[in-house]
Amino acid sequence: MRPGSIAAPGVLRTVIPPVLLGLVAILLWQGAVTYFAIKPFILPGPFQIGEQFSANLQNVANGMLVTGRNALIGLLIGSLLGILAAIVASVLRVADEMAAPIIAAIAVVPIVALAPVLYTMFGAGAETARQIVAGLAVFVPVYFNTLKGLRQVSPVHRDLMRSYAASSRQATRTVTLPTALPYVFTGLRIASSLAVISALIAEYFGGPVGGLGKSITSSASSSNYGLAWAYVLGSILLGLLFYSAALGLEKLVGRRIPGS
Repeated sequence: MRPGSIAAPGVLRTVIPPVLLGLVAILLWQGAVTYFAIKPFILPGPFQIGEQFSANLQNVANGMLVTGRNALIGLLIGSLLGILAAIVASVLRVADEMAAPIIAAIAVVPIVALAPVLYTMFGAGAETARQIVAGLAVFVPVYFNTLKGLRQVSPVHRDLMRSYAASSRQATRTVTLPTALPYVFTGLRIASSLAVISALIAEYFGGPVGGLGKSITSSASSSNYGLAWAYVLGSILLGLLFYSAALGLEKLVGRRIPGS
């Protein structure tokens, strides 16, 4: 029997249950909206949202590109800085102690207060403020998870590598990276969704027109609630895309680095 024939049923068992659950939830949602005559400004039905989504697919896609680009830039920069800072903190205890209050302060910075300040600093016509907001949101979970992963290496394993006269590079490749990578990618998976959410929320408080956040507010303010929820659906799809990409990258790297 070929391996593919064995893997296929497993894939189907993984995919079919959530798809069926989603379909049941959509039908129950539509039935509740119809039966209780819920007004669209309270909660539109999924069929209405689907109609608006398909009718305005190009506009939704354009909004996803704008928000997705800002989220991606913030994700890349925030992740890189978070990983580098965690490496420094794992090597130098004094750096960790000095950075702890700063990281804690970054973790509690409210986006609603930060975004308007950044728009004033960089200009209302620039996307820079949204990218910085996304980067700050990403930095914290990546930093903490990477730092925890780097500290998970047992001293016994380090001593064992020294006893084998392993070089620093060999010890890093054999022990440190496989141990730390699951923690790093846990941080990246969390950060991938946070990047989208943060970039979208930052759009509510100014900046260029064109992102999903701006489109949601403008549609809701004009009482086009079905269209507003269509943009919300676009935001959900964008978040799922980012999360799936982070998960796929984790599996790809895991295959290339044994033991991770």
